[in-house]
Amino acid sequence: MTAQVDLSGVLRERAGVAAQSWAPGVEVVDVAPLTGGASSLTFVATLRGVPDPHSRIVLKVAPPGLPPVRNRDVLRQGKLMNALHGRPGVRVPPVLFSDAAAPPFVAMGLMPGECVEPVLADERDPARLGEVRARALDAAKVLSAVHAVNPEQAGLGDEPVVTLGDEIDRWTRAFTTVPADLQHDYEDAARALHATMPAALPPVVNHGDYRLGNTLCEDGRVTAVIDWEIWSVGDPRVDLSWFAYFTDEAGHPGMRAPGPTGMPNIAELLAAYGQDLPDMRWFDALTRYKEAGATALLIKRGRKAGDLPPSMERMVPAMPIMLREAREWVS
Repeated sequence: MTAQVDLSGVLRERAGVAAQSWAPGVEVVDVAPLTGGASSLTFVATLRGVPDPHSRIVLKVAPPGLPPVRNRDVLRQGKLMNALHGRPGVRVPPVLFSDAAAPPFVAMGLMPGECVEPVLADERDPARLGEVRARALDAAKVLSAVHAVNPEQAGLGDEPVVTLGDEIDRWTRAFTTVPADLQHDYEDAARALHATMPAALPPVVNHGDYRLGNTLCEDGRVTAVIDWEIWSVGDPRVDLSWFAYFTDEAGHPGMRAPGPTGMPNIAELLAAYGQDLPDMRWFDALTRYKEAGATALLIKRGRKAGDLPPSMERMVPAMPIMLREAREWVS
């Protein structure tokens, strides 16, 4: 906590200087931690001398002492949000200014809304099921708008295209780093996915973890898509299948509370997305493989830290099931 308090003071001074290029004369009067994580740290800064709605903004900061690369590359995330902001139907926070000095940070508008993943929530509120449904259908439309942005025309032409083989291999590499009791038959699943890869669609901007839990929402509407740490350029079905996995129908193994969440079924989400994309069953298999690999990494880290939450404990017996589904669905 002391380190974050010290960082708050440093950020107040640095943000005060960096903000002059955006709003000359602005004063940063306070910086306070909002959330923290392995990928980046998040702070809220209070400003004086700027009109609403920017009297409070968000500072996303790379963790001090670690190279700001991959999911810690906050400047790359800022570049992406700059490229998407203002595009028809796309809702991302505006990037106001940034600082590339160590640790780098990006300043963004503080968007209204709450961040809730219905499938993974601990409780169900029957009175809000209709609101959840409206949010999910709106999120499908926003995802379609994000995928409609041409990466090259948006200034992202230097980004490498992540192929379907790359997607499989990423999670295969993850499995090689975890204890044997978390690996199961991942190699069989990987071989099956490689052997049945469909033809790729034209590459788009992918969020990488697109679901309601990575959006801010008010009432029945998405106000902003957030947490772009693992964005890439690749096949749109990677994002779409991942989003569909967080429905009641998909039976996500991390579901914590019984009863309906309000999420639409998969067919309704795909209809709201507005495009009929082929070979979705293969991508659903890839999604299970990806979830199993990501879960294995989280469990490994939780064990190492001596802090494995109950939600992760519940996922342990589900991992071989996800791998079996990935293998069988493409066989």
